[in-house]
Formats: sequence, structure tokens, C-alpha cells
Amino acid sequence: MEMENMDKNKYIVTENKQQPHISKLQTHEINSDRLENNTGETKSGFPEKTTTTTTTAADWSTLSQWIQCMCIVTFDLNLGQALEFIYPKEFTPTEQEVTNICYMAFPDSNSGCMGDTKFHMRLRMSPDTSRMKKSQQFRSYNSDCPPVLKVDQSHYWGFVYFRQKRDANLPRGYFQKSFIIITRLPFFNLFYEMLTQLAQKYFNEGEEVLIKACQQINNDWPPLQVGGTFNLPLFDQCYQILVPRASSRKAVQQNDSLESIEKLEKLERPISVKIIASVNEVELFHSLSFIVDHMYTLWELVLTAEPIVVVGTSPADCSHMVQTLVALIAPLEYCAEARPYFTIHDSEFKEFTRECGKVPPPLILGVTNPFFIKLLKDWPHMLRLVDNQINMQKQQQLALKNSRNTSSVTSLNSVGVLKSGNGNSTSLNGSNGEGSAPGLYTKYKPFLKKDKSLIKKVLLGLKTKRPEHVQTALLRRHLLELTQSFMIPLERYMASLMPLQKDISPFKSAPNANAFKLDDFLATLELSGPHLTSPLKGDWKGLYRRFYNSPNFRGWYESRHKELQLTLQDLQLQALSEANLEQWARDKQEVEIIDMILKLKQKLNLYNDKLSNESSSWIGSNGNTATTTRDQIRAQINCMKELLPNDLKNVVNI
Repeated sequence: MEMENMDKNKYIVTENKQQPHISKLQTHEINSDRLENNTGETKSGFPEKTTTTTTTAADWSTLSQWIQCMCIVTFDLNLGQALEFIYPKEFTPTEQEVTNICYMAFPDSNSGCMGDTKFHMRLRMSPDTSRMKKSQQFRSYNSDCPPVLKVDQSHYWGFVYFRQKRDANLPRGYFQKSFIIITRLPFFNLFYEMLTQLAQKYFNEGEEVLIKACQQINNDWPPLQVGGTFNLPLFDQCYQILVPRASSRKAVQQNDSLESIEKLEKLERPISVKIIASVNEVELFHSLSFIVDHMYTLWELVLTAEPIVVVGTSPADCSHMVQTLVALIAPLEYCAEARPYFTIHDSEFKEFTRECGKVPPPLILGVTNPFFIKLLKDWPHMLRLVDNQINMQKQQQLALKNSRNTSSVTSLNSVGVLKSGNGNSTSLNGSNGEGSAPGLYTKYKPFLKKDKSLIKKVLLGLKTKRPEHVQTALLRRHLLELTQSFMIPLERYMASLMPLQKDISPFKSAPNANAFKLDDFLATLELSGPHLTSPLKGDWKGLYRRFYNSPNFRGWYESRHKELQLTLQDLQLQALSEANLEQWARDKQEVEIIDMILKLKQKLNLYNDKLSNESSSWIGSNGNTATTTRDQIRAQINCMKELLPNDLKNVVNI
């Protein structure tokens, strides 16, 4: 097809799979007569926020907190995967981001994936100074929310609804199209619910659905906050969610949903309320049921940020498994890279798949293309998924049979590949179909012995057909207790690095927290180790050493060290606010008093910035609130000013 005959309202991705190329022809423009009538209202019934047809990113201030944009990717016989439609166009991704979105919008496998498929992906943002500045809008949210709910300042999440069906009227005989929500929030359960509702409406009604949805979110949804229950109306559905706080140190705000409830009552159309118990927690048992025997090994691999490749035939299975793996160590934040769904066309392909012989990066990679099995044959850990529900049931029955026929649920064979207890081993690089069976292929030797009683309880649930959500609750609670048992000694040791109260002086800089020393920490385990709270036996010290060298430890330590330093600054500031500065100034020269005033002003400015990002009602260690400390510092500044001559008072007021 000649270029002049192409649809110029698309981003085009050619079918050259080895060297993807994208040509930005023109962003899809929305005709003004589709958006407005003579009354200034949209035909969808939602009023525009501005009276002109020209909009800016600022006009979408509420929408941009929840989602970035919605888009449609289609398959063109001559052009390949193409971005057909995007809204709002003010948030159109860069060309590189569009390339990644288009390639990952369709399943990258030979399985077909007929019908409807839902999955999610993670996309790296292209470097852009202006866009990174906009990321500061999430600073307050990130300071209050749990680590697993934080906005990653350098990545997007993409939630995809892919539809493929036979259509004899099309040249290839198939209809292929994806509806995608691009967002910065890891609210998996919320966006999957929205995805299902909006995609089905789009396939029935067309592009107007995206326009109406974005306008309603921008007009009717509350600002993104932490610590409240929110009602989020979307057409004839309302999603009720809770965004929890990370720490009890900050006061819990009042429920912020009253205003949104009043808005709901004013709506004329009937609203069905759907309560989403957790915005991010996935069903663990859905992915772990066939491999529950290896759950503790997987927990150690994720805890120490080992490179894992998850191989499946469906992007839905891969993305769910990758998210399940990351959730194994909750509430500890997984600080390495994780890609729920990854293709050979991703811009980070070369970065993540280095040449043979080099150490793979700390990464969990979900893939469906069989090419990755050969490409990543040197990766130390490969998790192969069950192809479909029928095979899933067979694997569950096999797991039950194995649990009855052997005292050891799993064993490590001579070539280091984990196998089932029935003695049928598989080789990852074997021929004639060997190595294709679902399971974990690794040479890793776990540091801890598994809790066989827990595994038997879960397998018994399979036999008695215990509901999946009950099985998930059982696993989640057990894994939470295991992770907490592992982290409590680290948290206790970290608290011991805090300087003594007597070392904090109002007239000196805040002291630094003491350094973390691995040997000193390991020496504390005998009296206060994880064996006090966990039934698991094994080489805990060896596991801590491995964890110490992982990105997860570095992320945890940097976060805790920063918290300690902020606490020390708060304590020093509180001591300064309560000190008798008038007595201190008696034998001081005027220049020293001015220097003290300038330091107080500097600390006050920093304190005000901090309070603007946090709740101002938390209680300090001495019983004072943050606002009380701030007022006392202001009083100290005024007191110091009174000790200066009038001409110098004017100087310090500048």
C-alpha cells in the first residue's frame, strides 16, 4: 500500500519483527462536532470542564492521577500492529512507548488465544524532563501508601483486553483488536474490573466509550489520596475501594467518600456498587495450585531477587504468575525488575537478555514465545506453566498422588532440576519433548526446610474442593507470617542503630544513624532470630547473607535508613524548639545569634515542606504534634530577633 493511501490517523508499527519501526504520522484527532453541540455539552451527557475545544494536560488533573490514557490497538494486514485511537490525546505516549504498547498488546505465542484474553504489562517510560516533573504529583501519595501500592516514577502499567475471533469478511479471516488502559497505579483488581466493563462496551458501541469514560473519571472521581474509602462511578457501575495507609505514625484521616456519595445520589441513572476488598492483592492459589510443593523455594528465590523466567502459552497466565511471585514476599517491597509480560520486540530486549555466559540481571520475566526457552537456557531458574485448565486439573491430581506416595514432597535430582516425588525427572534442555512439563527447573538448593503440614493442608483442600479464595487466604497468611518472621530481626537490629537520646543536642547537627554491619546482625540471631516466630528450620544465616547482597535488601535498607535520619532530624528540631535559646544567647555575639536565626528559618522551611506532604497531626516522641513544634520554632525565631538591634532585625527579615 502506498504511503499516501494509508490511514494517517494512526501510529504505524510495521511487521518487520526483527527490527520494529514506527512512523508517527498523526495523532488521532477527535472532531469537534463529535465532542460538542451548540449548548457546550458533549453528546455523551457529561459537561466539558472547559468552554473551548482546546484542552491541556491541566484540564485532566483528576484523570491523570488515576489513569494516563485509554487506547485501541488493531492489526492491519499491511501495516502490522497499529495504534488506532487514543484518548485524551494530551497524554499521547512517545513513539518508543507506542512501539512497546503495540507489540505487547497482542499475545506473542503460537497458542492462538481465541476469544477474549485479559492481561497486564509494565512499560518503561521514555526519559522526558517535563514528564518526570509531572510525576511529582504522586509525591504525597507515595509518602503515605504501602510500598506495594507506590507509583513507580519511571514505569507505566498497561491493562489489556485482547479480542480475537473468526471473521470471514477480513482478509486474514480473523478480527484482532486490543483495548488498553495505561496508568501509573498498581491497582490490579480495580483496573481489571474497569477493563472488563469498558472493553465490552467499546466493542459494542465504539470509540465514544473511551471519551465518555475519561470525562466521567475526570469530573466525578475524587483526587487520589491515601487512608480513605472512595466511590468511583463509571457508567452504571460504581467501584468502592480502600487505599490503606503505610504507617500508624500518621493520623488516619476521615472517610473521604462522603462527597462522592453525594455525587452518586445526584446521578439519575441507577448505580450498581461493586466493593473491591483489595485494590492490588491477586489470587495466589490461582497460580500456585500446581506448584505448591515448591512454594518455599519460590519464596527464597523472590526474596533474594534471583533471575526467574516464567514460560507460559498465554499472557494472562504469565502476568498473573509474575504478580503472584512478587506478592510472595509481601509486605516486603520487591525492588528488582519484574515484567509480567515481555516480548522479543520490547525496547529492553537486549538489556534483559544478555549474551550467554554473563550473569542474568535480577529480574522476573513473563514470556510466551518459545524462542525464549532457547535464548534463556542459561538462566538459573525457569518456571513452566500449565497450558490450560484441563492440564491444570491433571497437575493438581498428580500433586495429590505424589503427596500420598512419598514422604518427601520434592527432591533435587543429580542434574539439579526440581522434580516431583514420583521419580519422573525432566531435563530443561532435553529433547523429544522433555523439559516441557509444567514445574520449576532450577539448581537452587533452599536454605530452609518446607513446612510439610501447611502443604498437606493445602493439598487436602484440593481434594475436598475448598474454594480458591479460601486457599488463597490460607497461603497469604502463612507467607505473610513467614516474611514477617524473616524481617522482624532486621527491623529490631535497624532500630538499635538509632543514636541515644542524650546524643541529640539542640545546638548541634542531628547525628547520623549507625552503619549496618552484617556480622553484628548475624550475631543477634541466636537470641532473637526468626526461629522464635517461624516453624521452619534451616540455615537462616545463609539466607540472610544471600538477602544482604540483593536489591531487596538495598531497597529496604535505604528506606529504613531514610526514616531513621528523618526521625533524628525531627528529634533534633523538637529539642531545639524546647531549648532555652535566650539563656544560650547571653554570651554570644550578634553574628552567632543571626546565624542561629538563619538556621532556624532553614529548618522551618524544610519542616513546612515535609508537613505539606504528610499529615500534620501525627504525634512526636515527646508528645508534641508536628504543628506544635512548628509554632515553637517560630516563637524561638521571634525571641532571637528581639535580642538584636533594630538595624540587624531588618537584615534577618530579608
